[in-house]
Amino acid sequence: MDRGNRPARLRPVTITDIATRTGVAPSTVSRALNNPGRVSAATRERVAAAARELNYVPNSQARALSSGRTGTIALLVSDVTNPFYFGLIRGTQQQLKAGGYAQLLIDTEDSGEHEAEMLHKMRQSLDGAILAAPRLSERPLSRLAGEIPLVVINRHVRGVPRVMIDTPAGIGQAVEHLVSLGHRDIVYVSGPERSWSNEARWHAMRAAVERHGRRTRRVGPFPPGRRSGSAAADAVLNTGATACVVFNDLLAIGMLTRLRERGVAVPADLSVVGCDDIFGADFCNPPLTTLAAPIEEAGRAAVAMLLARLDQRPARVLRRAVVLPTHLTVRESTGPVPSRAGTVPGP
Repeated sequence: MDRGNRPARLRPVTITDIATRTGVAPSTVSRALNNPGRVSAATRERVAAAARELNYVPNSQARALSSGRTGTIALLVSDVTNPFYFGLIRGTQQQLKAGGYAQLLIDTEDSGEHEAEMLHKMRQSLDGAILAAPRLSERPLSRLAGEIPLVVINRHVRGVPRVMIDTPAGIGQAVEHLVSLGHRDIVYVSGPERSWSNEARWHAMRAAVERHGRRTRRVGPFPPGRRSGSAAADAVLNTGATACVVFNDLLAIGMLTRLRERGVAVPADLSVVGCDDIFGADFCNPPLTTLAAPIEEAGRAAVAMLLARLDQRPARVLRRAVVLPTHLTVRESTGPVPSRAGTVPGP
C-alpha cells in the first residue's frame, strides 16, 4: 500500500481553527461561542458562520471547565415506573432541551437517603436539580439547596424554590362531590408515610369533611402502587365506610381489582376517588373519578424557575413558588350512597 496516498486522519475542529478562518484571537472565538454578549454582533456572526462551515462541535468538558457549567440538570423521581412521572419527565425534558440543557433522570427508589447520596455523587456533573416529591426531611433538604441549585415539586421547605400542584384544594372538591351524593362516612387511604403530599392531602380531607359535619379517618399507610391495592381495599371495607379518597391513582386502581374479587360493586357499594389522573385512569373498570393535575406544566415551571436562578437574574424578579390548580374529573367510580351501608362482603 502506498502510504503517500493514505487519507489524512480527521481530527475535531478546534477553536484555533475557527480563529484562523476568521482572523480573530482564539480567546475572542471562545467568548463569541460561550458568552456572546461580550463580543460585537459582527464578530459574533462571523465566528458563528465559520463554526457552521467547519462543522465545529463544542467540547462539553472543555466548555464546562471554562464556564463552570456542565449543561446537565438532574430530575429525581421516587419511582420511574409510576405513570404520574411520565408527564413530568416529558415537561422537564422539553423545557430543558429548549434551554440547551440535557436531562439526567434518577430513580431514587422512594428513599430520601438515596436522593442525598445521588446528588452528592453527581454534584460536580450537574448545574442543578429538580426533585419531584422528595422524601428527604426538611433539614437535609435545606442543606442540599445550599450546595446545589434546587427546585422541588410538591414539597414545601422554607427557602427552597417550589412548584406545588394544589391537590389539597382538589381534595376539597372531591369531598364536596361525595357529600353531594349523600356519603357521610368517607375514609382517606394513606400513601407513603414519608410523603409530604400524603400528609397535606390527609389534612385537607379532614378539614373538608369536618366542615360538613361528617365522619372521617384514614387507613394505611400503603406503598403507592397497584400491588398495595388489595390490602388497602380490605382495610376500607373493614371500616364500613361508603366512600374513600385514595392517595394516588395507582393505589386506587389496585383497589378496584380487589373489590371486584370480593364482589363489591363500585360505585353501588363503595365510591372511590383517586388522585393525579394518570394515563389509564379512564380505562380501568369502572373508569376512575380522580383529581386531574397539570403534571407537564409542573415540570416546565420547575425548569423555568431553576434556569432563572442559573442565569443569575436579580432576586427581586425570581419566583419562589408556583401553585398550579387541580380539578375533579368525575367518572363512573363514584355514585350515590348505598341504601344499606355498613355491610362488609366476605373475602
